[in-house]
Amino acid sequence: MNFNFFEFVLDNLEASGAIAGYVSISIIGFAIVSFFAKQRNGNLLDQIGPKGLHPIIGSFLGAIPGCGATIVTASLYKNKKISFGGLLAAFISTLGEGSFVLLGASSEADVSGNLKAYAIITFFGIISGIVFGYLFDIIGFRINTDIISKDNKKSKNNFSQKSSFSDFFVQKIGFKSIILMSLFLAPGSIMALWGGSIESIENLTFWVSIILTITCIIFYFVNKFSDQNHDCISDYNDIKSTLLHAVTDIAMVVTFVFVGLFIANFIIDVLIGAENFDSWMTTSSYLLVLIAALVGLTPGCGGMISVAVAFIVIPNFPISALIAASIATSGDGIFPLLADNRKDGLLVSMFGLVIALIVGYFSLFLGF
Repeated sequence: MNFNFFEFVLDNLEASGAIAGYVSISIIGFAIVSFFAKQRNGNLLDQIGPKGLHPIIGSFLGAIPGCGATIVTASLYKNKKISFGGLLAAFISTLGEGSFVLLGASSEADVSGNLKAYAIITFFGIISGIVFGYLFDIIGFRINTDIISKDNKKSKNNFSQKSSFSDFFVQKIGFKSIILMSLFLAPGSIMALWGGSIESIENLTFWVSIILTITCIIFYFVNKFSDQNHDCISDYNDIKSTLLHAVTDIAMVVTFVFVGLFIANFIIDVLIGAENFDSWMTTSSYLLVLIAALVGLTPGCGGMISVAVAFIVIPNFPISALIAASIATSGDGIFPLLADNRKDGLLVSMFGLVIALIVGYFSLFLGF
C-alpha cells in the first residue's frame, strides 16, 4: 500500500477542522444562551432540574444529533450541575456524528432508508441511558470533588505566573482567529450536516479547516502549559469572558478530536486496512456485536461513523451491532471529560462498553 503520511496528516487536520465548524456552533451558541439567561434569570446551569431527573435529562440531551450535547453535559458534570448517572445517560444515548450519517449527512446515506434504524437505536439508547443512569445514581456514583477542587486550587496558585506573550496570544491572536475561522466555516458546516456544501469556496474551506485545527492545537497547549489561568480570569461576567471560555473549550475539543481521529484512522485505514475492516464487519452476528462495540468505543466519532457507514453499505448488517456501537461511543464529549477528570472519563468509557454489550446482545436476542 502506498501510504502518504503528509496527505494523511492533512486529511485528519481538515476533518478535525470540519468538525470544529459545527462543534463551535454548539459551544459558542450554548455559551451565549447561558450568558444572557444568567443576566436575566441567574445561572442557566443551576436550572438543569432536580437531581432525581438527571438520568432522564442526560439521556434526552445525549440523543440530540451530534456531539454538542455530550460536550455540554461534560461541562455540567465538571461544574457539579449533573449527577454521574445523568452524565453516563448522555454518553450512552449519544450517537455522536454517526447520527448525521444515518440522517443523510453524507453521500453514502439515504435518509428515508435509515430513519427506521436511527429511530430504533435512538430508542434503545434513551431507554438504556435512563435505566443505567438511575442504577448508577442509586448505588452512589458521584463527582470526585477532591480532584476538581485541587485543579481549581492549582489554577489559582498559578495565577501570578502567566506569561505576557501567552496571555497576548490566548486573549488576542488565538481568540480572535478561532472566532473568525469558526464564523467562516459555520454556514458550510450547517449545510454539511445534510450532505451540502458551498462549492465556490471548497478549496478555501479546506485550508481554513486545516489552519483552524492547527490554531486550536497551539492555543490549547499555550493555554495549558504557559497560561493556565483563563478559567480563573474569565468569570462569565461579560460577553468577551464568556466567549473566551467557549474558545478555550473549542481548542481543547478540537485538539483531542485530531488526536482521536489520527489514531483511529491510522489503526483502521493503515494497520488493519479497509478491506480487512469490511471483512470483519461480515463475520457472525455475535462476533460482529463485539467488534462494533469495540470500534464504537474509539475516542471521538470516527469509530461510530465507520460502523454507521458499514451498516449502510454492507448487506444484512445487524441493527444490534449498530446499537452496540452507538451505546459504546462517547462522541467528542469524552475528550473534555478526560481532560478535566480522567478517572471519571475512563469509568464512563468502561461502563459504556459493558452496557453496549449487554444491550447489543439483548437486542440481537430480540431479533434486531
